[in-house]
Amino acid sequence: MDAVQNELAGRKDAIKKELEILFKANMKFTDWDVPEADDKEAAKILIDIFKESINDIEKDIKSGKYDNY
Repeated sequence: MDAVQNELAGRKDAIKKELEILFKANMKFTDWDVPEADDKEAAKILIDIFKESINDIEKDIKSGKYDNY
């Protein structure tokens, strides 16, 4: 495993936990703002937003945006 793979493998659990915290925070905000919201629907929409964001980041990677980050 190279140094980058090793570094990210060591932080994998923390990265996943941070994403879960972001998800739960946004679920809570949605519940505060729209108390009658369908939580399952809200969760699906949030996941779609996360996926869209990941797709945008992947496009940026392919275009070289992070080559010299």
